[in-house]
Amino acid sequence: MSTRDGRRILVSHQPAYLPGPGYFSRLLDVPHFLVLDHVQFSQGSWQQRNRVPGPDQAPRWLTVPVRQRLGQPIRDVQVSGDQWRRRHWRSLSQTYGKAPYWAALEPRLRAVYDRPWSHLLPLNMELTRLMLDGFGIEVEITCSSALAPRGAKTELLVDLCRRTGSNILRVGTGAAAYLDTALLHRAGIDIQVASYADSNDGLPEVGSPGLTALELLVHYGPDARARLAHGARLTNGSFVEAAHE
Repeated sequence: MSTRDGRRILVSHQPAYLPGPGYFSRLLDVPHFLVLDHVQFSQGSWQQRNRVPGPDQAPRWLTVPVRQRLGQPIRDVQVSGDQWRRRHWRSLSQTYGKAPYWAALEPRLRAVYDRPWSHLLPLNMELTRLMLDGFGIEVEITCSSALAPRGAKTELLVDLCRRTGSNILRVGTGAAAYLDTALLHRAGIDIQVASYADSNDGLPEVGSPGLTALELLVHYGPDARARLAHGARLTNGSFVEAAHE
């Protein structure tokens, strides 16, 4: 998957509910995004929940209840019940309703929560596309299940790089815990580690890790992309190698 300057970078991530800024900052300079929908669902993870500031600014969780079987791939996970939609919408509108650019997002966001959802994946992808549009990020989204990849962990990523013709793998900082850098090196794949760090400039928790990127969109509007780019960080594979020393 090539970048706009011709480099072939693979950016892949599991689908997430109301993703945080770092999820989007790694997509600013690539035209493709591979969603890992065939991997195993993780109960209680970012795949089904995220946080927003509560009335006292302490983060509170918004969790989508699901029905799932042990070992089930993300694409097959069903949403459980319907009452959560009203609760989540109430929390979002109360939290962000007075933010400067809430009105610009409100109609499309409300449409998501007015709609019943049978499965988690399409819900997550609808919210992700909404936020990509808000940041002005244009990427073509492909689901990994369409590629029928093989392997797990680093072997899976090597296979996905081969299937997409990529020679650079861009990962988050959490990948340092499991990446086999020797395997990637033998496959001729370089590593980029993407992270996100932003100052709040007086806005409590805005853009902080662990909170949804809606924070940036509702507070900065047309400047949200620049804010996102300002917080984006890239380092080479030495970061990952150092983590294993």
